[in-house]
Amino acid sequence: MERAVFDRMAEQDAVHWWYVARRAILSNIIQRHVKPPKDARILEIGCGTGHNFGMLGAFGMVDGLEIDAPARAIASQRLGRPVGTAPLPELTGIPDGHYDLIALLDVLEHIEGDRAALASIRTKLKPGGKLLVAVPANPWMWSAHDVVHHHHRRYSKAALLRVFTEAGLKVDMVSHFNSLLFPVAAAVRIVGKATKKQEADDAMPSAMLNWLFTGIFGLERHLVGRVPMPFGVSLVAVVE
Repeated sequence: MERAVFDRMAEQDAVHWWYVARRAILSNIIQRHVKPPKDARILEIGCGTGHNFGMLGAFGMVDGLEIDAPARAIASQRLGRPVGTAPLPELTGIPDGHYDLIALLDVLEHIEGDRAALASIRTKLKPGGKLLVAVPANPWMWSAHDVVHHHHRRYSKAALLRVFTEAGLKVDMVSHFNSLLFPVAAAVRIVGKATKKQEADDAMPSAMLNWLFTGIFGLERHLVGRVPMPFGVSLVAVVE
């Protein structure tokens, strides 16, 4: 990602509606679909500024990996110990069969060789361990936002399922999410393409809109993985 994206992440990740509601949704998915053992060993790959550590830490002992140095420094401060740098797909120095849960949250789309990355991650899981993945959905929504964030792709559900299978992973659950706000997001992307917008769609909204979007998106913690979500801005999956 471009430097400005990480800088905005550091400024906004505690309060921006997308981060706040997404953490609540992912926490609920971990509780219902991952069900990690007590004191689980957890690794977040591509942890950015470490804004998910508090949520993941409720389920066990968290380690982090991040290749961007300034973001890694912030993440290390939040974690209270050093965050590693091992890049995908090699994951050099990460022990095999070590983790009960690995989180790959809006990271896979940044990796050119996604199948190789997933196959490597699979070796780091304990028997029965789970991988939690979130990715941007809908290739047709490709926009300047994806370019600025250095994405290689957006995923259809079928494409995501296929790469899991090719990497030797079994899918426990997969669902779209960020569905309730999907019409708004789709309209913004369509207008952005028409006007040839060059910036990412991650600016901090007004306090009122931020509160409203947090509440609407946050409602999905009761829905994702429980009822069919046929569309959405993103996809989330639990695989083993």
